Amino acid sequence: MRPMTHEERAAFLAEPHVAVLSVTAEAQRAPLTLPIWYEYQPGQLVKVITAPHLRKTRLIKEAGRFALCAQRAEVDDYRYVSVEGPVTEIRPTSKQERFDMAARYMGPGRATDYINATEETAAANIAIYMRPERWNTFDFRVNLDN
Repeated sequence: MRPMTHEERAAFLAEPHVAVLSVTAEAQRAPLTLPIWYEYQPGQLVKVITAPHLRKTRLIKEAGRFALCAQRAEVDDYRYVSVEGPVTEIRPTSKQERFDMAARYMGPGRATDYINATEETAAANIAIYMRPERWNTFDFRVNLDN
């Protein structure tokens, strides 16, 4: 059991985990925490896609930052990476970007069906980019060879 190296954490976060996003909520409330698809490439920004009218979007805009936690929770392979940082950009998405995100999690065939089924409601979605600033990681796998 040990923290991950810089390379390990970046590679792990680049995998298509369903992450948990957290953002500071209103006074007298706990942070808003919910599952979300995301994209990340080592050394780059974290990208999430969401609808512009949702509470999480408003809270992210107000806070100017959010946190993301990805984990693998298998008995012999429990690891996690959590990352937090400032929002660097919020902009409209293209249909291709929405397809690419869906294909990352569903594969291209199912992503096509998903994008076609959600085009009316998702056409106005936005991409929110976050610069990873603080990382927390741990690899709980036990090396049985030692």
